Amino acid sequence: QVQLVESGGGLVQFGDSLRLSCAASVRTFSNYGMAWFRQAPGKERDFVAGINWSGTVTNYADSVKGRFTISRDNAENRVYLQMSSLKPEDTAIYYCAAHTGRLNGIRTRAGSYDSWGQGTQVTVSS
Repeated sequence: QVQLVESGGGLVQFGDSLRLSCAASVRTFSNYGMAWFRQAPGKERDFVAGINWSGTVTNYADSVKGRFTISRDNAENRVYLQMSSLKPEDTAIYYCAAHTGRLNGIRTRAGSYDSWGQGTQVTVSS
């Protein structure tokens, strides 16, 4: 398993931007596909964005396409989520997730991921 630690959450206003970061404690970070999920109070944990092991393939939930960008730095063992044009409905706890394997497809089901961070709260006020 991979140890994942998210950072960068906070309270922002409608239309603001925020960048989340996830640091991975693992020897070979490029062996893992990565993703961001989010969970709002009383709701299920939903896929937000995913990136393959090399950073060449990405996938996004329809609700964030054009506003969020996922990226990774395999030299630094980090994955990022750049969020812009934030809306109150983006308010949630955001989780970083990892799955083993150099796949070129993006897994969107939470059950497909082996390791999870503790989450970081993002709150968007109107």
